[in-house]
Amino acid sequence: VQLQASGGGLVQAGGSLKLSCAASGRTFNGYTVGWFRQAPGKERVFLAAIRRSGSNINYADFLKGRFTVSRDNAKKTVFLQMNSLKPEDTAVYYCAASAGIIWSMQSDYGAYDYWGQGTQVTVSS
Repeated sequence: VQLQASGGGLVQAGGSLKLSCAASGRTFNGYTVGWFRQAPGKERVFLAAIRRSGSNINYADFLKGRFTVSRDNAKKTVFLQMNSLKPEDTAVYYCAASAGIIWSMQSDYGAYDYWGQGTQVTVSS
């Protein structure tokens, strides 16, 4: 499967952005999808994951409810709605997918098989 992340851009602190992760391939509903971000000079950080059917969702604790992940399997797309953005949210945002991932590993970036190219999010103060 190939992933295309989009929706990033420049936004003022307190604003919102909605990222999309569009997949190509025969099926998409068999994949767990995770969102990660990486700021310059820092490690890649887990943000959220959504299981194949959307029945299981997990978020990084530090997000404190600001981000929401969802998916539309018919459109082969996963979304990340980001609200109350802060300058420290500035990073390149990546989506990743795996068909065989164990749910307990969904926050581990090494557990994903496919990655999108990333989309830049910049939050100004």
